[in-house]
Amino acid sequence: MDPTTDNAGQSGDAGTARTALEALRAEIAKAVVGQDPAVTGLVVALLCRGHVLLEGVPGVAKTLLVRALASALELDTKRVQFTPDLMPSDVTGSLVYDTRTAEFSFQPGPVFTNLLLADEINRTPPKTQSSLLEAMEERQVTVDGTPRPLPEPFLVAATQNPVEYEGTYPLPEAQLDRFLLKLTIPLPSRQDEIDVLTRHASGFDPRDLRAAGVRPVASPADLEAARAAVAKTTVSPEITAYVVDICRATRESPSLTLGVSPRGATALLATSRAWAWLTGRDYVIPDDVKALALPTLRHRVQLRPEAEMEGVTADSVINAILAHVPVPR
Repeated sequence: MDPTTDNAGQSGDAGTARTALEALRAEIAKAVVGQDPAVTGLVVALLCRGHVLLEGVPGVAKTLLVRALASALELDTKRVQFTPDLMPSDVTGSLVYDTRTAEFSFQPGPVFTNLLLADEINRTPPKTQSSLLEAMEERQVTVDGTPRPLPEPFLVAATQNPVEYEGTYPLPEAQLDRFLLKLTIPLPSRQDEIDVLTRHASGFDPRDLRAAGVRPVASPADLEAARAAVAKTTVSPEITAYVVDICRATRESPSLTLGVSPRGATALLATSRAWAWLTGRDYVIPDDVKALALPTLRHRVQLRPEAEMEGVTADSVINAILAHVPVPR
């Protein structure tokens, strides 16, 4: 075999990039125990130039996960704690008057980074939530009529607490749809929790990732090579139709008042391609679509109140649809 190609027939650069991105899991595991699906979801989002909503109770290492990913990828990261009194300019930046020059100069906000951790995004009013919309969609911030591009890569990882509703502002459907994936961060298993406590007893400090041994194992160049390879991943007409059939089925479900939009179908196709490439193939199969259906679609549907009262969840509706939509052969 030609050493400049890998077993999927892609270039050596793509093969090297995939190896580097696969190494992220092991590297992040030095700081975060038992969150492989969330790590994979964040990598898929980076490959698709998308954003991620992380949902989990406090204390399950959501912040640590994003910081560890940034360290392992040599990316800049900043964190914003969203509160009821946070202003849009606190996120995007503002013009500041300089008395020495008698001119206004732009002071960039924390959104000017590679990985922005928007902590407890549902605790801030809609006006501040919407200040992220332009940044997420257009990858720029407009202040005083001047557009200012954000760094590349750029990913928003927003967290929200699923069990606390007092003093929160639920994200509107239009903004939820801007997130490529919604990842649920579960409580750890008993053994994983024992491992966490053992590490802390041995002196692990979550604020010092270098001391924990987290080192850069992939670079922005690897990420760019990977994105180029994902863009070449083949999608057959049958797979495209399968994605459309799944999304159309959500619009016809009696349990839902809101189904998946065409933007959601596009997102599912993109994440399926990224997952196919990460698993070593240059073409998409139905299992790739099934693997990414829940995180890509669960936040794009809305349950009927009566279905919610009966214990139906978005995940259970999507799983039922996956079981009934014919799979292409």
